[in-house]
Amino acid sequence: MRKSVEEQVKIITKGVDTIVDVENLKEKLIKSERENRPLIIKLGLAPSTSDIHLGHAVVLRKIKQMQDLGHHAVIVIGDFTGKIGDPTGKPKGRVSFTDEQVKANALTYRNQLLKILDREQTEVRYNSEWLAKLSFEDVIRLSAPTTIARILERDDFQNRYRNNISMGIHEIFYPIMQGYDSVALKADIELGGTDQIFNTLFARTLQKSVGGEQQVAIFMPILEGLDGVEKMSKSLENYISVNEDASLMFKKVMEVPDKLIIKYFELATDEHPDTIEEVRRDLENGKNSKDVKFQLAQIITRIYHGDKSLKEAMSYYDAAFRKKEKNNIPELVIEQELDKLIHVIPLLVEGKLVSSIGEFTRLVSGGCVQINLERVTDLELVLYSGDVIKIGKKRFVRIIK
Repeated sequence: MRKSVEEQVKIITKGVDTIVDVENLKEKLIKSERENRPLIIKLGLAPSTSDIHLGHAVVLRKIKQMQDLGHHAVIVIGDFTGKIGDPTGKPKGRVSFTDEQVKANALTYRNQLLKILDREQTEVRYNSEWLAKLSFEDVIRLSAPTTIARILERDDFQNRYRNNISMGIHEIFYPIMQGYDSVALKADIELGGTDQIFNTLFARTLQKSVGGEQQVAIFMPILEGLDGVEKMSKSLENYISVNEDASLMFKKVMEVPDKLIIKYFELATDEHPDTIEEVRRDLENGKNSKDVKFQLAQIITRIYHGDKSLKEAMSYYDAAFRKKEKNNIPELVIEQELDKLIHVIPLLVEGKLVSSIGEFTRLVSGGCVQINLERVTDLELVLYSGDVIKIGKKRFVRIIK
């Protein structure tokens, strides 16, 4: 049963940074109900990576929430724009991609997207379907209402122009091409991060210029990573991948800084706003933040791995990291100067955790050794007191300095 317009707005606006404009959203929802037609939700993705983490998934979770309200998602893979390159805030424009790179990343994208989105309510399209068919006359017509001054409102264009950094004419066409995606799809709503404000608003301008209805623009906040400061990023190693092993995902969520607990509830789960408000009140009233994070870790791990894997992850976390279970893991006391993994291998042999130095080295090469659930590739890795080494499937030891 379709929820009321008021309830839909409440769910859609949960955790949102900015929405343009909410009155138009209400009108679209009323019209959708009257015509029994789902709204078309657009999300554009540049095929620049092959792995999706919880930071990328923020907008996907919001789309899933709207799908649960009965609306339809169209994921636009920027295969055409990806070959041209998207200008960014970096000194140089983004590197363009080959057809092979675009197709490989797009395939991986699709498989990961469907771990989050409803398969029946998700359509994956490639913007080459319509952009490659435009004639040069079409391009001139679409760009005619746009001024150079408007294009230069984009921050990264301004910065590059003022600092005499090279900027190709083809880059100026990027917002027009991305905006035309919304025209071609007759999008009702477009989602993006706060780093996509210019392009998403420009699409509204383009829709109006061709006599179409303007889309509602919803901007989601940037999700900070496990360091609590920087944007979640693989390069900064502060991320949680949606493909993460369930035990590792659970453990990483438990490392979320206390100040970000509510933000992760809002942006990385599908919990109802009223439920999140209860969590907020519990924290304000002194509930232990670790208990709240344990709840958060359960919710996020269940989303991506299901109940069976969640139970295994919880069991492992209890055994390896919760204080009440510490006695279940043997401890290895080492001298302070033995600060690297390679230094303690003889002690592991002596304690009969491995049969020989050679066996341990082979296990590392085969990806069968983990420290705090992170796979070990470097024997020079520095160890800290409290680190848990997992050898194979069932052997554990806690480092004590």
